[in-house]
Amino acid sequence: MAYLSIALELIALLLVVATLLPLIPTNLGVIRSLDFPRLQIAVALAANCVGLLAISRDGTALALAAAMVAALALQASYILPFTRLTAPQAKGAGSCRPGDRVSLLVLNVLQSNRNYGAALDLIAAKAPDLVLLLETDVGWHAAMAPLRAHYPHHVEHPQDNTYGLLFYSRLPLRDPTIRFLLQEDVPSLRTTVVLPSGEPVTFYGLHPRPPHPGHSSAPRDAELVVVAREVAKTKDSTIVAGDLNDVAWSHTNRLFQNISGLLDPRQGRGLFSTFHAQYPFARWPLDHIFFSEHFLLSDMQRLNDVGSDHFPIWVDLCRAPHAPAQQVAPEASEQDHRDADKAIEAVR
Repeated sequence: MAYLSIALELIALLLVVATLLPLIPTNLGVIRSLDFPRLQIAVALAANCVGLLAISRDGTALALAAAMVAALALQASYILPFTRLTAPQAKGAGSCRPGDRVSLLVLNVLQSNRNYGAALDLIAAKAPDLVLLLETDVGWHAAMAPLRAHYPHHVEHPQDNTYGLLFYSRLPLRDPTIRFLLQEDVPSLRTTVVLPSGEPVTFYGLHPRPPHPGHSSAPRDAELVVVAREVAKTKDSTIVAGDLNDVAWSHTNRLFQNISGLLDPRQGRGLFSTFHAQYPFARWPLDHIFFSEHFLLSDMQRLNDVGSDHFPIWVDLCRAPHAPAQQVAPEASEQDHRDADKAIEAVR
């Protein structure tokens, strides 16, 4: 029993440290990676606390239990906004004129996944107006050729380094551009999508490199800040979507929202965890669709597995004249602007 108590105490210490380390303002990948498994750490904290108190009530056990409760509260503060316990940030749409609707499907296909048919069947079943496919190489590019018959407007930039992208649209596009914002082998998309009503919508498709031990989060963080500042300058109807390799509750994601003023439909609705599709115990929300206050949310779904390590995510939006009056867009503080300056400086 003594050995079990010691083991649980060591686990408690590790879990508390794993909770506190992400509070350090650093772009070290090993620390930024701890932003991802907050839900898993929270569950482990609760289970370990119960287990430790069940076998020991000495001073050390009680002190560690108190520390775990505090750490659990901190983890919960990050997660709770992405549950139904809080009010939705993006309001729901009621009726919507057909010309003001736009639906979007985002899927990181997993470059090595060759189940092309599953992806095509899913797109056919959901029939979105816009399709963004990430991690697409020349094999995926060739296999997605049937989409061109149904999506006359498309931007195709396959690459074999897991950062290729394919974009298909039923709606007309203006000035579609593949850009390399910070790294010469990591493309992103910017285009204007014209709704049937004639309203233009600026669309960004992103897939920055992820942080991990040995790889800084600086390029990812700076890319998100660059796009956020572009969005803030225009004030146009905007959608930003993609595998951002960042979780919904991270400091970088909050900074992106505050600078850009875009809404997150997950807030108040659920996690919609999209990665990892094959490991239910290790999932977090990596794929995102943000939009400006000009839109209301008609529907949002995490779709079925198509052989990738990511689940597809799908939204149906309504651009409504009264939407800005119903929603409160995030706003940047002076500290947010200073943090944004630091994020960009870190990659210079």
